[in-house]
Amino acid sequence: MSKLNQQLAALKIIPVIAINDADDAVTLAKVLIENGMPCAEITFRTPAAAEAIRNIREAYPDMLIGSGTILTTAQVDQSIAAGVDFIVSPGFNPTTVKYCQQRNVPIVPGVNSPSLVEQAMEMGLHTLKFFPAEPSGGVAMLKALAAVYPVKFMPTGGVTQTNINQYLSISAVLACGGTWMVPTDLIDKKQWDELAVLVKAAVESVS
Repeated sequence: MSKLNQQLAALKIIPVIAINDADDAVTLAKVLIENGMPCAEITFRTPAAAEAIRNIREAYPDMLIGSGTILTTAQVDQSIAAGVDFIVSPGFNPTTVKYCQQRNVPIVPGVNSPSLVEQAMEMGLHTLKFFPAEPSGGVAMLKALAAVYPVKFMPTGGVTQTNINQYLSISAVLACGGTWMVPTDLIDKKQWDELAVLVKAAVESVS
């Protein structure tokens, strides 16, 4: 198992974060770490993403940091320059995958069908994001894919504290991505105590 897979499997939950103010990133990372979630997937859905990643990397060199919603090679470059450990894309884009392989950075692309899993495997990938998990058939669909293909999955999209353990019970699932413990409105309002409660509850739900 790769180092990234070992890290994901140990964490079980990857918080998927949309952050609007990069100045909030270090405080948010502190909340995550202190409550048992020393990881973050910072999505490129906001202009603050690259700077937020850079700020977290400088403050917490050992934290596992991914960049999410990566759609272009330019975003790959920004992610690497900011110091990410891995890259996540919502879909399977061969151009993005090849570029990440050339830049020697792990990528976990999104798939939700047998054909996409096979295309990813053809390019040497064996860790994939199942996205959007719930709209794509949820646990039943993932079990069907896992029964056929020798790959590992990180389901994301509709995963909640209510259903996460159903996903984690599948042996092919390393970890799940989720947003429920890091809602953007609480980050914007700097409600760190409330976020700490959500993060701690999420960690306890899978321990």
